[in-house]
Amino acid sequence: MPKHRIGIIGVGAIAGMHAKAIRDIDGAEVVAASCRTEETGRHFCQEYGGEWYGSYESLLDEAKPDVVTICTPSGAHLEPTLAALQRGVHVLCEKPIEINLDRARQMIEAEAESTATLGGIFPQRFNPVVMAAHEAAAAGRLGSLGVASAYVPWWRDDAYYAPSRWQGTKELDGGGALINQSIHAIDAMLWLAGASGAGRVVEAFGYTAQRGHDPSLIEVEDAAVASVRFENGALGVILGSTAMWPGGAMRFHLGGRDGTIEIHEQELVTWKFRDEKDSDVTTRDQFGGKKGVGGGADPMAIDYSNHTRNIADFLTAIDEGRPSAISGAEAWKSLAVIRAIYESAESGKPVAVAAI
Repeated sequence: MPKHRIGIIGVGAIAGMHAKAIRDIDGAEVVAASCRTEETGRHFCQEYGGEWYGSYESLLDEAKPDVVTICTPSGAHLEPTLAALQRGVHVLCEKPIEINLDRARQMIEAEAESTATLGGIFPQRFNPVVMAAHEAAAAGRLGSLGVASAYVPWWRDDAYYAPSRWQGTKELDGGGALINQSIHAIDAMLWLAGASGAGRVVEAFGYTAQRGHDPSLIEVEDAAVASVRFENGALGVILGSTAMWPGGAMRFHLGGRDGTIEIHEQELVTWKFRDEKDSDVTTRDQFGGKKGVGGGADPMAIDYSNHTRNIADFLTAIDEGRPSAISGAEAWKSLAVIRAIYESAESGKPVAVAAI
């Protein structure tokens, strides 16, 4: 018997990445998947294993997994999460945790009342070069942080926002380029800046626009820029777009009094510190020039190995009885920043960022 029997709720494109990642983890196995469309569900299970169920309730009650991953559209994360937590089943939820703060708060509160754990999927935190940057930031090597930035200059063609898809809708996507694509970079930026001592983001100001797609296809933004202010006074810059053909590398750039780190996807572009160490040469050699395939133009071109590390950490946390690296409260942070940016774009004023 596998150590962890995992069900996948929702079998859209991202579910395949979850299934591949789970297949690479010792002691983990996909035992079930739910999808309302029988043909789609059975085809998924033929490829990745497990039994098809027509609803998440039947999956939970009949397959009895100990863990589920939530791969439904973003605005449909709450209901299956509540159902699983009420049954004592651990939940690992794709980003964003939900599309608004009220629904996200319900998920976090449900975990507090459950014997099970809620965790989030943010694979950039498990990108080895981002992990190296986090370690350096936590060691104080950046000094007093000046600016942290996250850039997602991506492209999605019109077919991505086709009428048959949920992407680009207010009801199920909750927003556009920020909440769907750029949330990966925003979460990583918050994680890195937090490690440097900046604290959480307390205020945001932003603009959003539709620039690259016909408004008949998309209800939300495909371009956004924002500035944010951290607790300790450090500043942040965010750019998120799916309207920048042909699509470029996700980028992080953090600089302070004593150092600067710049990352493009898996490539370390800048790694400079006032207190140079022998190990810095090794780090630059390891990650410099390491260009990786990203999601700049094709969401399915993303390397799923970071998902593997993310899921493996969650399963290990369950085994060890500790919180996972990305708890519900951690997953809340990037959503709170994004919702504040959306509110600011509507009001034309800076907006305070909600804390959980």
